[in-house]
Amino acid sequence: MADFLRGGWTDRAAVLADLDGCLIAGNRVLPQVPALIETCGSRLWIVSNNSTDTAAGLSQRLAGMGLDHPADRIVLAGEETLRAVASERPGARVALFATPALQALAQHLGLVAVNDRADVAVLARDTGFCFADLARLADIVGRGTPLWLTNPDPSHPDTDGRPVPETGALFAALLAMLPDVAPRCIGKPAPDLIRKALARAAVLPGAAVYIGDTPQTDGGAARAAGVEFVQIAAPIDAPRQLGAQSC
Repeated sequence: MADFLRGGWTDRAAVLADLDGCLIAGNRVLPQVPALIETCGSRLWIVSNNSTDTAAGLSQRLAGMGLDHPADRIVLAGEETLRAVASERPGARVALFATPALQALAQHLGLVAVNDRADVAVLARDTGFCFADLARLADIVGRGTPLWLTNPDPSHPDTDGRPVPETGALFAALLAMLPDVAPRCIGKPAPDLIRKALARAAVLPGAAVYIGDTPQTDGGAARAAGVEFVQIAAPIDAPRQLGAQSC
């Protein structure tokens, strides 16, 4: 555990962390996390491509796992995508493929959920997504409706490290039908989520660090935001070691 906390990054003004494969695996908190929370305290922010939960819902779910982390220090791709759509197009008619938690948030933000004649389509990690949904999404997007993709991840690890389908897997099915679709996406590896966390923390990029398990997604986002990236290098069930990589 001591090795995990070495490296000179734990004293940064903001320590941003990925969620799945970094802090948790499925419904299990990973071994290094309690020490990380104790060391970083209120400087720790969760910045995740999660597009299943809201920040409030995730905070409650983590509390049930014994991990106390407030919603106001959680930045999630699904929630931030809906907030971006609502900011750009207030009251928009949205074809939303998402969990009930995000559907409720969209309604709270003043977006109008529709099955057809949408102003915009949003594809999140919809755990109830089915063949009929794919057909409807392809029809809506094929008619020129702009598409927002919450995140491009094809999977995330479960408790045993096995892949669980993610939003990117659903998007891959759409791409098989409509290969020229070019969605908007603020999820990692785009820098938007990290920048939002830094703005809320009132911390400059050079005073922060981002820890994650994927160099392409996590590292790419950190590099684009000008934040140092620290990559978890060990398999999910092995003793966790971190190696710093300057971005």
